[in-house]
Parts: sequence; C-alpha cells; structure tokens
Amino acid sequence: MNTLAPEARALLDEVTQFIYREARFQDDHAYDEWEALWTEDGVYWIPANGEGGDPEMEMSIVYDNRSRIALRIRQFHTGKRYSQSPQSRLRRIVSNIEILNQDGDELLVTSNAMVFESSVRGDIIWASRNEYTLRREGHAMRMARKKVVLVNNETALYSMAFLI
Repeated sequence: MNTLAPEARALLDEVTQFIYREARFQDDHAYDEWEALWTEDGVYWIPANGEGGDPEMEMSIVYDNRSRIALRIRQFHTGKRYSQSPQSRLRRIVSNIEILNQDGDELLVTSNAMVFESSVRGDIIWASRNEYTLRREGHAMRMARKKVVLVNNETALYSMAFLI
C-alpha cells in the first residue's frame, strides 16, 4: 500500500479539487469562471499528430496564449458561434490525477479525461491525457499551462467547438 505523507495528501487533494472544478466549469460552459483559473502568462495547447513537439514549429489544433484564450471566450459570448448553437451538452470523467513534479510554486500534474459531447451533429467521445502546470498565486491555484493530448489527434477530427 502506497501511503502519502499528510502534506503530500493535502496537496494532491487540492490539485484534484482544482481539476474537478475546471472540468465542471467546462461542462457547464461557465467560461468566465474557467478563464479566471488561468495565470496571466497562461498557454493552452492541443497538439496535432501525437504528443506534440515544439508548438512554435509544428501544427496544433489549438495553441493559445492568454489573450487568445480571452478572445475565444468573448466569441462564445457573442452568441454567433453557430457551431455551438445550441450548445453541446458535455460531461467529462477525469481520472489518474498525479503530481509528477514540484518546483517552488509550480506543479507538473497529469490526468486522463473522457469527454462525452452530445450535439445536433451527434454524440462524440473525446479521450485525452492532460498535462497541467499549476502555479500557486497567493492562496489560489491557477493554470499556467494546459496541454490536451487527444488520443485520436492523428486522424481527421470533428469540429471541436467547445473548450476541451
């Protein structure tokens, strides 16, 4: 049996609750709340064609800095995002949350996710391995980086009109 020291258990619990809250905000299309989870230098990356190498040199499905994240959310609020009219119904299952490394106030965290999307074009299941760089800012945990590696990112993908 692998037992964690109380401090490590408390940190893992905090990280787990953060990732669950992020998933809930995404499922509920609560994008303002989701955006508030990001640091000012945040990067959101969904590589194409495998694990992804250098997003500056290779194609990505999404590679957004903090201002681009904010722009996406403003676009959702316009009501003119027709691929999300009506909004997809989403539910995700998050598992295998692990803290891989801690360096000062930053944590490298991974998890697995299955996202069920029901929309007018049909039902789709998205599976991914997520990597987070979480940073403590004051008393709050925030995302400095999120990388979503879709299991099937080497094939043609349906339109992903929500934030995965």
